[in-house]
Amino acid sequence: MMRTLSLSIWLILSTSLNFAADNEIQGESPVMESNRPRIVFATFAQNATQLRHALVLCESLRKFGGRFSDAPMIIYVPPELMAGDSSLVARLEKMGVTRRQISAPPEALRYFYARKVYAAAQCEEELDDDNQILVWLDEDTIILQEPAEFDISGKLIKVGWRPVMHRNIGSLYAEPPDQFWSRVYHLLKIPDSSIFPMKTAASDEIIRPYINAGILVVRTDAGLLRQWKKAFETLYQDSMIKQQARLDPKTNIFLHQAALAGAFLTTLSKDEMYQLPDSYNYPLFFKQMFGAPREFNDIEKVVTLRYDVFFENP
Repeated sequence: MMRTLSLSIWLILSTSLNFAADNEIQGESPVMESNRPRIVFATFAQNATQLRHALVLCESLRKFGGRFSDAPMIIYVPPELMAGDSSLVARLEKMGVTRRQISAPPEALRYFYARKVYAAAQCEEELDDDNQILVWLDEDTIILQEPAEFDISGKLIKVGWRPVMHRNIGSLYAEPPDQFWSRVYHLLKIPDSSIFPMKTAASDEIIRPYINAGILVVRTDAGLLRQWKKAFETLYQDSMIKQQARLDPKTNIFLHQAALAGAFLTTLSKDEMYQLPDSYNYPLFFKQMFGAPREFNDIEKVVTLRYDVFFENP
């Protein structure tokens, strides 16, 4: 059976999630009080397929976002996508979604997710204010019910985050850092005292900080996403890391998340980091795609999910 994007995702939204629509707060304004931080949602679309994913994300926010359903939404795209599919663009505009252009240095574009890093930093810069909260989501996210935990106002928290799904290029906490991570810690001047253990979301491995770049809730005045860009530039310009990225595709693909870990550890104290609940960034069908010790196919209590490429492949 073909798992087409539009049919499968909207089957989830229209049949499995009727409870979300039933539980929406009636009569409550989605606009936050004037003295509370404004919450803005944003994402990045690398290509036409991801732009279609972003459309579904936007539709899910508008339908199931509760008090955030009318929040500003921005999609960052490379120059070649600014024109885009006219019918898709019209649907985005009808929902009040803004598209903005992003570019990155040619040298950075050798790395797979470079544009996402630059888009996040640009978004934070554009929204820089002490009364703004930016919810940065990967485009393959679907919101299933009001994401109340995104409101980090009134707390000492500077960022809400989730761990990576599985170890990948991450560093096991019980073992010494390998050559790559030792280089990352050296280049970014990360002291041993800032390192803490965390458990991966899908594979249950205990690793050193390795943050999922697909869900970040940040106070824009903290500067975390701009520090992410600086850390990424420091890493990709290093000769040793360049060499490893040429030899190891995973280093090339996931260097951005190593840089994000560095930005966390050099910008924030652990008390300023809030790990969002497991119901956020839920890795739908992760076991089928990548392997995991358990299934991820129960969305009854899920707030936001990620589907990666599951609906694109037969």
